[in-house]
Amino acid sequence: MPDVFIGLKEAATFEGVTYEALKKRVQRNPGQYKTKTQPQEGGGKEQALIAVSSLSPKGRKAWRAAQKVDGRDVVIEKRTESAPWYVGVDLNHYTEQHKKEFYEAVELAARVQDFIEYDGPENRTAYAERYALGLGVSPQTLYRYMSNVLKANAWALKLEKEDGQNRDYFRALALCRKPKEKATFPSLTDEQKALIENIWFDHRFAANLGTIEMLYEKFEEVAEGRGWESYPSIKTVARYIKHLMDSRGAESARYLAANGSREWKNKKMLKGKRDATSLKVMEYVVGDEHTFDFWVQWVAPNGKVKAVRPKLVAWMDMRSRAIVGDVACVDANNQTLKESLVKMLYSHPGGVPHILHVDNGKDYTAKTMTGQSRKKRNIEFEFDAETVGFYQSIGIEEVGRSLPYQPWDKPIERFFSTVCSKFSKWFESYTGTLTGSKTYAKRQKDVDGMLERGELLTMEEFFEAWTEWKETKYHTREHRGLKDAGEKWVTPISLFENGERYEKAAPPREYAAMLLMKADTALVRNQGITKFGTLYTDYELCHYVGKHVGIKWDIDDVTKLYVFDEEGRKICEAVSAELLAFGPHCSQAALERHLRDQKRQEKEMREILEDMRRPYELRVQEGGRPSSAVGMIDLTIKAERSPKVIALPNDKEYRAEAAASRKARKKTSGDEFLTNKADDALARLRAMNE
Repeated sequence: MPDVFIGLKEAATFEGVTYEALKKRVQRNPGQYKTKTQPQEGGGKEQALIAVSSLSPKGRKAWRAAQKVDGRDVVIEKRTESAPWYVGVDLNHYTEQHKKEFYEAVELAARVQDFIEYDGPENRTAYAERYALGLGVSPQTLYRYMSNVLKANAWALKLEKEDGQNRDYFRALALCRKPKEKATFPSLTDEQKALIENIWFDHRFAANLGTIEMLYEKFEEVAEGRGWESYPSIKTVARYIKHLMDSRGAESARYLAANGSREWKNKKMLKGKRDATSLKVMEYVVGDEHTFDFWVQWVAPNGKVKAVRPKLVAWMDMRSRAIVGDVACVDANNQTLKESLVKMLYSHPGGVPHILHVDNGKDYTAKTMTGQSRKKRNIEFEFDAETVGFYQSIGIEEVGRSLPYQPWDKPIERFFSTVCSKFSKWFESYTGTLTGSKTYAKRQKDVDGMLERGELLTMEEFFEAWTEWKETKYHTREHRGLKDAGEKWVTPISLFENGERYEKAAPPREYAAMLLMKADTALVRNQGITKFGTLYTDYELCHYVGKHVGIKWDIDDVTKLYVFDEEGRKICEAVSAELLAFGPHCSQAALERHLRDQKRQEKEMREILEDMRRPYELRVQEGGRPSSAVGMIDLTIKAERSPKVIALPNDKEYRAEAAASRKARKKTSGDEFLTNKADDALARLRAMNE
């Protein structure tokens, strides 16, 4: 074993004596102490060193204690010049890969540490030879083991001083072989690796499900174009791709490249799990629609019987997971959603929710539901006084929307998965999902043949089966989510009926009936509004001729239209007009009513016109609001007259004066003619006499 030499001052500390005392001992007994000298770093007199093996048992024990416990800086610095491979190793990963080798090294390291700490009377060299023989190795190998363990101890002590963590396992690792580096691919240059990665992770290449063969074909083209003298085989490229896909995050990254952000978020992004135990029943309700994976028969409005996949529009109470307001249809629209919402208000289980969380789809965010156009992407659910603000108008205080393309934001999606696996698959007409890439899940069924043979359930029969499953299977069975959350009641219906509840009275049913009316827009013409091939009219429509207005109607009573302006304010209730027939077929009452409305409209328009033409001075005198315009001019063209008239006569005065003038002109017209003739004759006589 190579001796370890330390300075005399350090050795004196371990012996418990002064430097001078130890110096005198060495001088008196030179054969007892093994010493040597070495130049000092700064030059000058050489430094005297003494072997640790030459110290007394007390001194050697103190030195070993220093190496093991307090890690004296001088010892650490001496043996931690370069970090061995195991300093930064992942211990768990290494032990999993080299379990047998590691645990054999643990036992060997303990034996070597015992040898290091030996303080017996036997000669060290003789003891080492005998100890090595017991281990089945040579003394040189034992000394090498000892050196590795001492270095491991020093590094363990150094790191322990930094972070306080014990690393005794360094001893075992110091006796293990350094693992070979894998996946170095020496035949691939950095440029070639980059090219492979660029092609493999290209979004167009990944989206088209590009293969390794396709990649290598492109790889060869680029290699030839760049003038590479040699390049690896397709097997090497394939191994490198496998190495890439096994690396952290690579598989997810290629999925993103191949499928886009929306699909990646659905399948690969971390999902958050929400805690619903703090909610009250009906405090938070989420809504969505679901298309079933089976077929039923449906009678279209034209009488044709068709095979369709029914759709379900439903709401879920987040506290109890109970389904409320569920309705079935062929094509879900905002009208269907209104019907489902009203059903939730007045059915059991159900009620008025405090917060409504709706889908981001067009049906849930339609203008008739939210009061805002979907073109305004920053929809914040501000509502009108009328029914265009549907949700809050029925008492729902808060409305939120799901994040676009993020179905995990809607917990009801998990319920629909349960429906697929535990309800839909029992139907004979089940065909599996008809969308997506899971082609193995699709079932081939003769749906048309089943329709012809009358084997498909009707829409009504299907909904009866759905309702029975919901009430007897889903609502009354233990819900794993409720159980895991530690709820007292673990079935949806029991928690709905017994849990703490958000209470708010529903609006009158008559108001809900108004909300359920169909809605549209219409152009007001000078005859009224034409809808369903029928003319609807009301006097108030005269102010909106040529404009578009909102209309609503009861599907069970189309004799009346409810008309609203662009702001949602009610204009009138237009009724189906009685057409004015020709000649004797025309109703006298209808004609008289029409003439009265015409006269009324004309009178009203003239009054408005007169008001608009009233001069500023008159408006001020009459207390009217003066015009905000300044410097107005007279735009009419008229003849210039002498300003003799001070004031215009009133109507009666004007007519009286005009009549008197006409009489005077008639009376004097003959006399005036004769007078003129006499004057002319008199002038001629005077000229002759002259």
